[in-house]
Amino acid sequence: MHILKYFISIIFLLCSTISFSQGIGSQQNDTIYKNKYGLRVGIDLYNPVYTFIDDSRKGLELVGDYRISSKLFIAAELGYVENTTDEDFVNFTTNGSYIKAGVDYNAYENWLDMENMIYVGFRYGFSSFSQTLNSFTINNDPFYDNISEVETGEKLDGLNAHWGEIVLGVKAELFNNLYLGFSFSGKKILSSKQPDNFKNLFAPGFNRVFLNNSGFGINYTISYLIPLYKKSKQ
Repeated sequence: MHILKYFISIIFLLCSTISFSQGIGSQQNDTIYKNKYGLRVGIDLYNPVYTFIDDSRKGLELVGDYRISSKLFIAAELGYVENTTDEDFVNFTTNGSYIKAGVDYNAYENWLDMENMIYVGFRYGFSSFSQTLNSFTINNDPFYDNISEVETGEKLDGLNAHWGEIVLGVKAELFNNLYLGFSFSGKKILSSKQPDNFKNLFAPGFNRVFLNNSGFGINYTISYLIPLYKKSKQ
């Protein structure tokens, strides 16, 4: 939680710095500058940090976007997750990969030659995975006096999930072509394949599945822009 507050503080500080810098340069808005167009690639820092503090989760996510206009970007994420979920009455491990693709719209007005983003986006996500049921608890007594835990290694293969998500995020250029990003996403399962006797409570790329098949996600990214060409802006 302290890590989350630390990164959020950095993002707000960066946004304040960006706004101040643009205020200084606003008097030069008649000068011709150029937007960079190219491929931006990076990694999500959440999984490596979480793995360091809690060995119940392992994973890696690669992120990327490609600018197609001054405001619009094609974006995608590709990843792998192994996560152990420990609920009150069940313990299981999810193992699988996922891909998300969509678009981002940059609502931020950059001055001069800045390339920062405050954006809203949409993603379609798909994951393929397995669930291994490690143990479950049988309660035969309403007063919890007769509870027994059953250990099992049953593996449930061939599972999948499809979902949509809305993304709100920030990307700030720390150094030339190097970006630090933060985003929050709200998600909704569209369809999923799950076994008859077990509900998909976790899906790679979607994370924890809550009531009404909803969920959320948080990303911290570091990425690098590979400029391919430039277009003039006023």
